[in-house]
Amino acid sequence: MSECSGCASAAPDGSCSSATGCDKPGDDKLQKTLGRIKHKIVVMSGKGGVGKSTVAANIAVALSLAGKKVGLLDVDVHGPSIPRLLSLKGQKPHMGDQIMEPVPWSKNLSVMSLGFMLEDDRQAVIWRGPVKMGMIKQFVEDVMWGDLDFLIVDCPPGTGDEPLSTLQTLGPTAIAVIVTTPQGVAVDDVRRSVSFVGEVGNRVLGIVENMSGFACPDCGTIHNIFNSGGGEELATEAGVRFLGRIPLDPEVSTSGDEGFPFMKVHRDTATGKAMQAIIEPLLAFPE
Repeated sequence: MSECSGCASAAPDGSCSSATGCDKPGDDKLQKTLGRIKHKIVVMSGKGGVGKSTVAANIAVALSLAGKKVGLLDVDVHGPSIPRLLSLKGQKPHMGDQIMEPVPWSKNLSVMSLGFMLEDDRQAVIWRGPVKMGMIKQFVEDVMWGDLDFLIVDCPPGTGDEPLSTLQTLGPTAIAVIVTTPQGVAVDDVRRSVSFVGEVGNRVLGIVENMSGFACPDCGTIHNIFNSGGGEELATEAGVRFLGRIPLDPEVSTSGDEGFPFMKVHRDTATGKAMQAIIEPLLAFPE
């Protein structure tokens, strides 16, 4: 990762300790990169274990299959899961002089993740906030994304360094898709994500209620063995769009573990149609 030596917040090791970064000539490079990306979608959640990375990966895959040029950026420093979800473990991006080529999943979908940089996937990443912030900025401005219809960013759970740095780097035109499960204990944490996005100065596109009911693998019927409706109630309370429900489907978990995106192999199932309904508002965005 590049070091910062041009601001008053620079630490002795050259890293930037400023909470907001520093304005240097390199920011022109960032703006140039962002100017080639039409729509920036940040997938986030205030709660871990809600299937946020699975939702982000499948949104990106579905958009690419619809003919859109898509970048998928994984900024989960401590648990990057996108390489596994897309069967890209072991891949390495080509590194040049202050530039990186994302790893291609298809002709329409390119991917970048810290997981590609780790020599051992059992390796713990022990970084403080400023280093994470620097990585996120580099993964935006130094990666050869090219002209994109969509940049989908998969954030780790919570409202800490990574989602804050992501929204600040992408700017006020970035919009959030927030994922929750229907249970009250999840909705309580996710509610904080909604207010967080507004306080940072961005907009919430809508809320996805994941693992809402159980999709029977034999008959396809959805059984509400857990609570249902928590995400929709939160959307109503917050005055944001409810994007839809995705049932708990064993095939979603299997597809993720095996690295075959659900929306590529199971689009015609009830769960696939539920995911497609969530993606339709994105496809309706202006060109």
